[in-house]
Amino acid sequence: MTKVRAAITGIHGWAPEYILTNEELERMVDTSDEWIISRTGIRERHILKGEGKGTSDIGAEAVKGLLKKTNTSPEEIDLLILATVTPDMLFPASSNIICDKVGIKNAWSFDINAACSGFLFALNTAAKFIESGQYKKVVLVGADKMSSITDYTDRTTCILFGDAGGAVLLEPNTDGYGVMDTKNYTDGSGRIYLYQTAGGSVKPPSHETIDAHEHFIHQEGQQVFKFAVKGMADVSVEMMERNNLTSDSIAYLVPHQANLRIIDATARRMGLDPEKVMINIQRYGNTTNGTIPMCLHEWEHKLKKGDNLILAAFGGGFTWGAAYVKWAYDPA
Repeated sequence: MTKVRAAITGIHGWAPEYILTNEELERMVDTSDEWIISRTGIRERHILKGEGKGTSDIGAEAVKGLLKKTNTSPEEIDLLILATVTPDMLFPASSNIICDKVGIKNAWSFDINAACSGFLFALNTAAKFIESGQYKKVVLVGADKMSSITDYTDRTTCILFGDAGGAVLLEPNTDGYGVMDTKNYTDGSGRIYLYQTAGGSVKPPSHETIDAHEHFIHQEGQQVFKFAVKGMADVSVEMMERNNLTSDSIAYLVPHQANLRIIDATARRMGLDPEKVMINIQRYGNTTNGTIPMCLHEWEHKLKKGDNLILAAFGGGFTWGAAYVKWAYDPA
């Protein structure tokens, strides 16, 4: 019996129009363009402006573009999964809101939160619904409005994050293309290094939590960097070894865009030349669940049917993982 795999048959990304540059950040906090670039590789990031705008608006724009590019009607979609850490609200799920905004009526939907690894965790989940034969068309969205939880008085974190998102269409494939292998990890002891203190059931919102800036990202940068370098590199090499891949047989590494030094360290462990690494952190910063689909969107015109891709990410929690994807179509 021919094995059914979940193949990516379309990709679209979207970022808001407003661009926050390093030069503008210099006027907001004690930092400099040189300091930011040397430590992160980031030059600018996109920010979603407008009253009442949230992650669902980013996701909806990505899905609208995806459906148009793939000539897919909303009625054909069986399932939509959203990976995000910045939902519009605690409930209903922002995936439900995206479906309403784009006219998806015949599907069910849910959100996944695995911090910056969420898109890969959701890819693994979505692929299983295709592989089981239960569904034919699944939309996977990775989107975040990170500006909504970023403290723009904190020079250590406000330089890192931006707003963006992307969406992929997954469909069955029996020709040997698609999601070939995945591996995900979690280590809850890492929760003390990267987190948002207030807003959940342990510490609900109050005047005190707002005054103390506890609804923003808190990060112990050195600890996160150390774990991220090891986690992303280890799981990427593990994915290569599990599937007998070499640096020559890999077309691209598609890494989470958190820090240029983490990306470079992962690529070196894999033995990859720089031209085989997708990097757009300089233009978008860390968009959390939006980084990997935004890379795929921007490199889509370069990808060829049969290309071997390694997708890798590391996030708060700690969470990390990798996926081996054999690209399923040639450029339009």
